Amino acid sequence: MSMLQNSPASISEAISTAVDTCDPFVSSGETSLLLRDLLAGSLLGGRSDELSGSSVLIATTDQLIAAAALIELDGVARRMVLCPPDSLEEYLPSIVESAEVDAIVSDRIINHPGTARVSSFIHCDGKIVPKGYGSPGRYETEWVLLTSGTTGVPKLVVHTLASLAGAISCEPSNGRVIWSTFYDIRRYGGLQILLRALLTGSSLLFSNAQESTAGFLARVGAHGVTHISGTPSHWRRVLMSSSARLISPEYIRLSGEIADQGILNHLAQVYPQARIAHAFATTEAGVAFDVNDGMTGFPCSVLERTPGVEMKVENDSLRIRSPRTASRYLNELHGPLKNADGFVDTTDILDLRNERYYFVGRRDGVINVGGMKVHPEEVEEVINRHPKVRMSLVRTKKSSIIGSLVVADVVLRSAPGPEGDGDRQILQDILLLCREELPSHKVPSTINFVSKLPVADSGKLMRPRHA
Repeated sequence: MSMLQNSPASISEAISTAVDTCDPFVSSGETSLLLRDLLAGSLLGGRSDELSGSSVLIATTDQLIAAAALIELDGVARRMVLCPPDSLEEYLPSIVESAEVDAIVSDRIINHPGTARVSSFIHCDGKIVPKGYGSPGRYETEWVLLTSGTTGVPKLVVHTLASLAGAISCEPSNGRVIWSTFYDIRRYGGLQILLRALLTGSSLLFSNAQESTAGFLARVGAHGVTHISGTPSHWRRVLMSSSARLISPEYIRLSGEIADQGILNHLAQVYPQARIAHAFATTEAGVAFDVNDGMTGFPCSVLERTPGVEMKVENDSLRIRSPRTASRYLNELHGPLKNADGFVDTTDILDLRNERYYFVGRRDGVINVGGMKVHPEEVEEVINRHPKVRMSLVRTKKSSIIGSLVVADVVLRSAPGPEGDGDRQILQDILLLCREELPSHKVPSTINFVSKLPVADSGKLMRPRHA
């Protein structure tokens, strides 16, 4: 790994100017720290110099400590691996070997990393101490993010600060902006918000996995959060909560899943003062574009007018080439991240209608019904239009005759009562809507009313893989 020469500054240097213009803070539950204190001190026990040039696994339970470690180690370590707290321990040896991890930073004890190559362990207790070093070597640190793999083993996606921050305007907020996000900052969507806050001198409130939606809304509302992001599934949970109006954001950002017209309309109704945007990004491809016109999908012109980002639709799939894309996978079993021309195939399928592209679903999520393809998301989009539907999840059920049937689990805006005429009428109305909008093979054979849907720690609906 070569030393930095005329390349982007480390994150600590990049945020020092923004901190000079205001006094932003980061907050995780009951703990708040000023960014200037994080820059001046160390949450790693003053031992950062020991990690100069190392490959470091950051495996903390506390997001604030993880953020502090990123700030302290960028430019010091040659590689940082961001490990989400829900990562299965069975994959730890594979992650350590693939990333050539020399050291682990954590606020918990990891006695058995599964390999002898780890030579250093730094325990963080959340206390700021003097840094304890002068000026260690500066590296263009690799930021490695984990994302799900088809084999179960996480993909290790390699970014740099430059690729991660490529979509971020670094105009100082002068302390006027307070960010929060439902995402964990160890994931791409959450890391984007962390960097947006840090690079613009904004404050940031982290989410808490142990906190209820109502508790989180009360906390960020009390702090006057102005900007907040999450997946459409996150926002549906907000709109289902009686505490939804405890926040009054100026800006709402959706990403990670298809933002259908129903969720965009409902957010605009509940938060009329807010600018609402949905962004397209993946861990591999980076941030491609934002849509700000209040409509699902995006205009064809977006493919041509997004500065620095080349996009094309090939075999109905969106492909992206830009300085914001990751460079490679560390673990070779997942194959190349880009094709020979440098494009990332997002595997997101698009449908062109009236000069606007609409996301249909993922290529690997297709349900095969008698040899015909069904994208679960396109069926959900129709179901979610029903005024009494909050959210839905379309999945498959095996059939001895045609192989698979389409099944929909539906959460209503108000809890279903004992099965009676009211619920039966809603069911019939949903089926009628689907028959009017969809080909017959895409119409659900069964609709189940449920109280909630499975949502992963990433904030996305947990979708079963279809054969």
